[in-house]
Amino acid sequence: MGSSFGNLFRISTFGESHGGGIGVIVEGCPPRLKIDIKKIQAELDRRKPGQSKITTPRRETDQVEILSGLQGDETLGTPIAMFVRNKDHRPLDYKEMSMVFRPSHADATYQAKYGIQAASGGGRASARETIGRVAAGAIAKEILAQASSTEVIAWVKRIHNIEAVIEHSTVTMDDVESNIVRCPDPNIAQLMIDRIQEFSSDGDSCGGVIECIVRNVPAGLGMPVFDKLEADLAKSVMSLPATKGFEIGSGFAGTFLKGSEHNDSFLPTHDGSLKTATNNSGGIQGGISNGEPIVIRVAFKPTATIRKDQETVDIKGNRAILSSKGRHDPCVLPRAVPMVESMVALVLVDHLLRQKGQCSLW
Repeated sequence: MGSSFGNLFRISTFGESHGGGIGVIVEGCPPRLKIDIKKIQAELDRRKPGQSKITTPRRETDQVEILSGLQGDETLGTPIAMFVRNKDHRPLDYKEMSMVFRPSHADATYQAKYGIQAASGGGRASARETIGRVAAGAIAKEILAQASSTEVIAWVKRIHNIEAVIEHSTVTMDDVESNIVRCPDPNIAQLMIDRIQEFSSDGDSCGGVIECIVRNVPAGLGMPVFDKLEADLAKSVMSLPATKGFEIGSGFAGTFLKGSEHNDSFLPTHDGSLKTATNNSGGIQGGISNGEPIVIRVAFKPTATIRKDQETVDIKGNRAILSSKGRHDPCVLPRAVPMVESMVALVLVDHLLRQKGQCSLW
């Protein structure tokens, strides 16, 4: 329980950060879909550790193995199993942490829930679990691109108190990948890099905000009431480690506007499609996509495991001082960009299949 996501397009992830490896099983993928395995690997490379001076120094190739569901480069319609082996895991780095609780980490809550916890690396609570999500998300991106030319792009909007103002309509994947912090504004990106290194050298960490846009979204995706598209998007990205907030469209800033200022007026079109003058709704109205770009923002907290000594308690409730070892990102956001994209793509594919099934009789 708790390790599966989706309805018609469903994924189940497994594995721990310092175990044998991480994997995912994808169910509901349509047959005869052309899959470029290099694109799956490319997405995992964007997520993997050790890729730059502002990420964890853990060295993993994160080479994906396709165990089932493909014949050559074509899907069979059967479950797709993908697996990545852990190579550079060091469980002994976490020996001390198995006896004390890391502040703001999942150690204490896992212990409270299960009466036992993974002794190294956070187990299922580790961001390494997202390998499976990103691998499955790469397939979801392929489906979206082939079915409706839908494009999902995310970037780092803010690190600590350094924020970039990005023009959604023009940003490209090349812009995002042009620097190690994954901010499309090169000048702001350098300030972000400097800030991360500043905190890292002090044994500390920082958080920020990732922004994501989805272009060429078919109108009509989403379900009434409990399965609204924005509700499913919120759940998907908020299931990622270290997330603490979700906004869509105008978000909290929209609460400062009057209705006359916030409403998205419809524009006349020749083909009967929906078009709005503004996009404060973020591409979704009444829980259903209206064809405008979907724009969301996700807040990530500072990395919980830091090198500074911290007051805490041990598993018996006694006071303790924790001096964390191990290898951790001083800021999770640069590596979280493909994670956000993947979760968004998984939601959209699931709703696309649900919409196709619902409309097939008409």
